[in-house]
Amino acid sequence: MALPGIPKIKDGYNPAAWMLDITSFSMETNLNVDFAQVYHNSCLYGKYQQIIEGLSRPSTGSKDLCLDCMHSHGFLTQCMACLWKQHWSYWRNPEHNAIRFLITVTVSVLFGTIFRGVALDLSKQQDLLNTLGATYASALFLGFTNTTAVQPIVGLGRTVFYRERSAGMYSAMPYTIAQVVIEIPYIVIQVQVFVLIIYPLIGFSWMLAKFLWFTFFVLLSVLYLTLFGMTAVALTPTQELAALISFFFFILWNIFSGFFIARPMIPLWWRCWEIELRQSIYLGKQARASKSFLKFTSDLKLIF
Repeated sequence: MALPGIPKIKDGYNPAAWMLDITSFSMETNLNVDFAQVYHNSCLYGKYQQIIEGLSRPSTGSKDLCLDCMHSHGFLTQCMACLWKQHWSYWRNPEHNAIRFLITVTVSVLFGTIFRGVALDLSKQQDLLNTLGATYASALFLGFTNTTAVQPIVGLGRTVFYRERSAGMYSAMPYTIAQVVIEIPYIVIQVQVFVLIIYPLIGFSWMLAKFLWFTFFVLLSVLYLTLFGMTAVALTPTQELAALISFFFFILWNIFSGFFIARPMIPLWWRCWEIELRQSIYLGKQARASKSFLKFTSDLKLIF
């Protein structure tokens, strides 16, 4: 029997939404009724308590339910399911991918225009430093923007991950593998667009080996910076804290990458941060090997 004052459900109204509306605290206040107390005093409460008490006792001869595994499917099936889920999640989020490629084109055109043709004439030490600076700044900036852009996406999916993992759909490892794998094709395309624009603008040599090495090192830089942003979100309770930690590491890597402070001047235990500048170090070594730089080899040794 309905309580007096409770509005009836309208035609076409969602029953679940109607139940939430009529059992809200505001409805209790308007009717001056405690729904919990009304239910406790009803005959339904006693009836269901008897049913619960009867079902709480195991029947004679029954055994406890024991599952060999928490998940109904194997590791490979979980990976494929998570990868399929991540694929459609990225495919249905064109804003993230569009902004990513827009930033890539903007950064490559901007740095390529600023440092246009600096690698065509490497007869001076300053020309070499300008070339390395262009490579360093462009690759680093692209990686930092990727780190910042991917963190909100990972943060939004974490709530869904907690719910689905608790339900036994998959474990943490397949979900992590799917997150990494789904990023790789997007990053590869992003780096290819970046390299094809900035490489000819700066004026690097059109040799296949050098082009592939340049692409490879830029790909590694952008890839591990993107994965670092995802890891920061996974290891911190909030997205804001992850962004703060990422900013701290950006500064640390930027200082101890080997570009602003020469590598021989960095203590041995800090030289692990030089990974940030692998592509620039490679270009510097190639430049030192060139005959055009023999006249200031001693100066280059102080830098690299």
